[in-house]
Amino acid sequence: MGKENITTLHSYVDQAIDCALSEKRIVGTVVQVALGGNLVYSRAAGYADREHKRIMSENALFRLASVTKPIVSTAALALVSQGKLSLHDSVTRWLPEFRPKLPNGQDASITVHQLMTHTAGLTYRFFQEDQGTYERAGISDGMDLSGISLEENLQKLATAPLLYEPGSMWRYSIATDVLGAVIEKVTGMSLRESVQMLVTHPLHMTDTDFVAVDADRLTAAYADGSDEPRLLHDELEQVPFIEGTSGFRLAPSRANDTSAYFSGGAGMVGSAGDFLTLLEALRQGGKPVLTEAVAAEMSTNQIGDLVMPYWPGRGFGLGFTVLKDPVAAGTPESPGTWRMGGTYGHSWFVDPIEELSVTAFTNTALEGMSGQYTTDICDAIYAGIRESQEAARI
Repeated sequence: MGKENITTLHSYVDQAIDCALSEKRIVGTVVQVALGGNLVYSRAAGYADREHKRIMSENALFRLASVTKPIVSTAALALVSQGKLSLHDSVTRWLPEFRPKLPNGQDASITVHQLMTHTAGLTYRFFQEDQGTYERAGISDGMDLSGISLEENLQKLATAPLLYEPGSMWRYSIATDVLGAVIEKVTGMSLRESVQMLVTHPLHMTDTDFVAVDADRLTAAYADGSDEPRLLHDELEQVPFIEGTSGFRLAPSRANDTSAYFSGGAGMVGSAGDFLTLLEALRQGGKPVLTEAVAAEMSTNQIGDLVMPYWPGRGFGLGFTVLKDPVAAGTPESPGTWRMGGTYGHSWFVDPIEELSVTAFTNTALEGMSGQYTTDICDAIYAGIRESQEAARI
């Protein structure tokens, strides 16, 4: 992409960012775009901390929430690449005590593959109604200050009935927390140490950990409000999600709490640039953490035609969604694009056909995860790419 065409992409993305900020839909953001293996756009805008007038910086640290999942999934697949773990392993091979039962009381067998594809029969507390089975069991979603260990959380999880026969449905869930416990058993180390050894250290992702590596760079956390986003304070914060569900229970201070359990599904803190490094490594074949074959498997739909609620036109790989039908999904992305987000206000996607990787992190839930901002950023990037392609043909 030539200099003039990069300017076109910049203009479109700048406009999407400026519009969201001026309309007070988000407080701050960092957007980075890699195209053909080159960083062609990087911008920090708005406030990292509105109340203290701290301007957003490109190396700002964010509570990653579900952006944690691809990182921990990559750690598991690194073990698969090394022959130390199999996707076909029964979870009980590594976690003998983890034996949740079906609603009728019958035993069920869960595999590592089902954990990674969210077909294990599990759910999240925030998807259930108030006082649902997970809340009654005291299960943490990994974003609150529960005061329990990973082992204790899994003990509680094993007492709640599965939602369905493993493998028969797709439901987004706490399964990646269970995967984290499997990783600990395989490596004999904590999940934090395992992820460092298998992913972040080999890729030099120095900003990414289960606690903020630099508290001064950590953004304040906000949630959608009536006039402007509201500041989130503590573990009592409830953020509504889908009507009829209990919503997210968020504790922003967890990002600095060294005693919080290592949540494989929601517990990490990192920067947009670090995560772009991971996406680009995966897009280009997985080295130095995965074999090319395992990396290809990660980004291939693994769930057949199982229906994914809230994600029309998409399937699921080993850690993130995979686009099957752009028309059904209502997106300009190419078939095969991977995409996910994070509760605290993040979206990201990788379009292998266009050799495109994008991280769009904000400090505003839920606008930055599932609001108009995510659509605007995506549309802006593809408008810039399409216009440059047209110009090249003239």
